[in-house]
Amino acid sequence: MEDIVNRKGECIRVSVPGRVCLQGEHQDFLGLSVIAMAVDLYFVIKAWPRRDNRFVIHMPDLGERDEFVPSRRLEHRQRRDYLVAGVNVLKRRGTEFNTGFDFLFTSNIPVNAGVSSSSAMCVGWAKALLALAGDPAAEEPAEVAKIAHQAEVVEFNEPGGTMDHYTTSVGGLVYIDCVDPIRVTPLDCDLTGMVLGDTGEKKDTTGTLLASRRAAEAGIKELRRRIPGFSLRDTPAEQVLAELRHLPEDAADKLRANLVNRDLCQEARRMLQSGSIDHKRFGQMLDEHHAQLRDRLGISTPRLESLIDGCKEAGALGGKLNGSGGGGTMIAYAPGRQSEAVAAIEARGGKGYVISKSRGANIEFKAEQI
Repeated sequence: MEDIVNRKGECIRVSVPGRVCLQGEHQDFLGLSVIAMAVDLYFVIKAWPRRDNRFVIHMPDLGERDEFVPSRRLEHRQRRDYLVAGVNVLKRRGTEFNTGFDFLFTSNIPVNAGVSSSSAMCVGWAKALLALAGDPAAEEPAEVAKIAHQAEVVEFNEPGGTMDHYTTSVGGLVYIDCVDPIRVTPLDCDLTGMVLGDTGEKKDTTGTLLASRRAAEAGIKELRRRIPGFSLRDTPAEQVLAELRHLPEDAADKLRANLVNRDLCQEARRMLQSGSIDHKRFGQMLDEHHAQLRDRLGISTPRLESLIDGCKEAGALGGKLNGSGGGGTMIAYAPGRQSEAVAAIEARGGKGYVISKSRGANIEFKAEQI
């Protein structure tokens, strides 16, 4: 493994950022909108040609190695076999793989923590393979995101949405309308002061998302029966709230949270699009979003709460869990108090990061002849 880590002269180098969700947690898979930001933590893929036709993937951060022949018919060898899935998606698209490569995967994105480490890998894998095949789609962020979403979510019939793939591929601060066709709107706003805290608690992303999605979809089905023309995207909250008492408690709680968070996302979009941030209100919106995730979706944990409380005691204006919940990471908005917030996170046993807005997936280097 050491030889590949120290090898020079790679033929391609691709980097993909992580992401945080500012508004719209547990909304993308329901066709609602989100506000997310690519951040300056990166998944990096390097590659070197081989003399045979094998793909050999080295993952020193995990102490793992994988290999297969991409030109053969490939079956999934395990649940979430994302690398094989990515090759299969591209082969169905018409991409051919006749040359072997050694790949080196490295990352400083927290793993299984809500910062999109797996989606960044899938986006980077799709972008690298397209570039190695000479496919111009490698330079089309939306197309790369679509391929990565197919490989990570659709191939395995999982409940996740599209936020992670589009945010990490497109980059920046973005508003994403998650109904097909996906529409990504860059928000030209200099949002600074964000801090990320990792609890170190591993989470069950798929199980958490599936439970949330099933409860919400059951409630939506009943509301469509009760409210002519009901749409979770457009029906006013006051019209829906009057009907929630007829739903099972779990479904009613999930939908109430979705309605509150739906409207918070739109308020935040308007603020960020205006280019003028009311810092106090922006922090309050993070708090209000988190309250729905904690109290109605039930996806916070004592350690997440401890890190959020610590940041606010250190001067942060607001905070929320980040990702599917049940562990993982949180974010806090602490303009001018980032260092103090990081210190508070680490004093409570977490790992803190000052994070900034990042560009999207990027081919940093590609040799002229591959």
